[in-house]
Formats: sequence, C-alpha cells, structure tokens
Amino acid sequence: MARISYPDLSNPTIAPAVERIVAERGHVLKLYEMLLHSPPVAAGWLSFLTAIRQQGQLSGRIRELAIMRVAVINGADYEFRAHTPFTLKEGVSQLQIDALREGQFDSFDAVERAVLEYTDSMTRNVQVPDAVFEAVRLHFNERELVELTATIGAYNLVSRFLEALQVDHD
Repeated sequence: MARISYPDLSNPTIAPAVERIVAERGHVLKLYEMLLHSPPVAAGWLSFLTAIRQQGQLSGRIRELAIMRVAVINGADYEFRAHTPFTLKEGVSQLQIDALREGQFDSFDAVERAVLEYTDSMTRNVQVPDAVFEAVRLHFNERELVELTATIGAYNLVSRFLEALQVDHD
C-alpha cells in the first residue's frame, strides 16, 4: 500500500496533465498517479522518460536489459514487473530475465555483459571504474553512451521513487 494517497484524477487542476499522460501512454499508471501530486514534476518526468524510452538510438534490447538490472539491484519489483513484457518483446528470453535476478550474465553476449557491468557499477557505486567504462565504450558511439548512461540514471530515479513511496502495482 502506498505511503501517501493518490490524487483524485478528476481534479480540474491536474486535468491537463492527466489528458497528456493518457494521450501519450494510453492510461494513467499508478506511478503517474503518484507523480500527479505535482503536475510540473509529472510533466517533466513524462518528457524525460519518453525521450529515454522512445526517442533514442540505443537499441531496445540494451535499454531494457539496463532497466531490468537497475530494478533488480534496487529491489524495485514494480519496475521489474512493468518492464518484463517490454524486455521479452526485445528478444530477451525468460531464462535470461531470470539470470538478471541472480546476477548471472553468462547467457549474454560480450556487449550485453559490458552493459550489465556498467549498470551494476553506476547503480551500486555511482562512480564507474575506467575499465568498466572502456568495456562499454568499445561498443557504443557517444550518443549511445549518453543514452545508456541517462537510461541507467533515470531508472534509478524511477525505482527509488517507487520504493520510497511504496507505489502500488498496476
């Protein structure tokens, strides 16, 4: 159960934000319901996460692997469950998804292992050792490196928000 109440979605002061979320996402997830306590924060969040998930050049498979690993490390079950269908759609097998939970990267190729190590380092330690960064740098151009780094950072924000407020699953 969430630590604070969800706002009334019929409240006219948040109606424009609700309409935008529905237009862009199809419906209002519990995460966005909680964010709607602050329409400016909800709007910024929506713009930022839409850019991360839908407007970048980073492959969907790499993006979802990073998101899922962040969810595992942070114990963010909402995030993990919400992204499992996207991850499967990107061609990650259920066995590989299970391996992410265990921190077992053997079933992933060298690029994916480098991404997962980078994700682990950013999420657990914030500072990334040069060797971990160089392993990722070998496989991505500068734009993709920025997008990967922003994805990991953004989904650390998402998981921390979800877990701190104990946002309910949809």
